[in-house]
Amino acid sequence: MSVTLHPSFCLYVAAAIFCIGAYGVLARNNALVVLMSLEVMLNAVNIVIVTLGRVFLAGRPADAGAPHVFVLIVLAVAAAEAAVGLSILLAVFRRYKTTQTNLMDELKG
Repeated sequence: MSVTLHPSFCLYVAAAIFCIGAYGVLARNNALVVLMSLEVMLNAVNIVIVTLGRVFLAGRPADAGAPHVFVLIVLAVAAAEAAVGLSILLAVFRRYKTTQTNLMDELKG
């Protein structure tokens, strides 16, 4: 049995997930939570890409894989961002002994 979701439902879910991630980036001081919130926001973007790809490329089987390629690119960028972000966070933690972003005032320009 196949269940088909309406595209507007998927876009509403993606918007809600993106807002949750944006709240985590803007309201939290812990750098690790900020990185996780960025990952949540990227996952919301992936939902939008797949949803719009299914809507606009529904009748074309030759282009049906294009949104999935973009999602793989976004996932690769997210993995690279997580690796680089965690390594920077580890270096900052060794220097300042904290992950609280409001206590790292030497980083301000």
